[in-house]
Amino acid sequence: MSDWAPKRFWTSATTAEAGGGYQVLLDGRAVKTPAKQTLIVPTKSLADTLAEEWDAQEKVVNPDTMPFTRLANSALDKVTPQKSAVADLVAEYGGSDLLCYRAESPDALVARQAKAWDSLLAWAQDALQLHFVVQTGIMPIAQPEDSLRRIAAETHTFDPFALTAFHDLVSMSGSWVIGMAAMTESRPIDELWDAASIDEVFQFETWGKDEEALEMLSAKRASFIHANRFWQLCR
Repeated sequence: MSDWAPKRFWTSATTAEAGGGYQVLLDGRAVKTPAKQTLIVPTKSLADTLAEEWDAQEKVVNPDTMPFTRLANSALDKVTPQKSAVADLVAEYGGSDLLCYRAESPDALVARQAKAWDSLLAWAQDALQLHFVVQTGIMPIAQPEDSLRRIAAETHTFDPFALTAFHDLVSMSGSWVIGMAAMTESRPIDELWDAASIDEVFQFETWGKDEEALEMLSAKRASFIHANRFWQLCR
């Protein structure tokens, strides 16, 4: 049974207005989420993209080729019923943000982190009034309480669809600041991913590429890029 996959049963996927948003229809029948909710999304652009994913399915449905449908399902089935808890979880990344933990050596890595990460922290201070404490090493450090309160408040302002995108942007990068820079389009998305993956790329350059680690990093990058695109389509 583990190899079972639903077969394609429809001829065409279309979209229509419904419930204050837009739904995807398979031969006129509404698509349901795994929790059996009608799949209604906030914008026509997102609905059209979901319809394209459904239309691209061939003999069987492959969820791995439907990243935007998966994110929409998560927004409705997982994030909406526990939005406050999800926001709390994402906000916690601000207390242990990747950008605040710097390498002690080698000098090339230290310099690379400083070049990319210092400017992002400066942006967070100027644009969001967030101050972060930076240290070398991996021992936990306490961030200013005022910054943590601001981070929590900002995170709780997102609606379920935005929060779904933000969750993946933050969790894939390990940085609340990088996630927020993506949400506000303060930096190109490729530049933000480069900043998030400095440590891994440096290790590959120094010790050679590990295929399993490279595959994991590639999967994280894809999730990061898809989350950013999902957010754009929700607006």
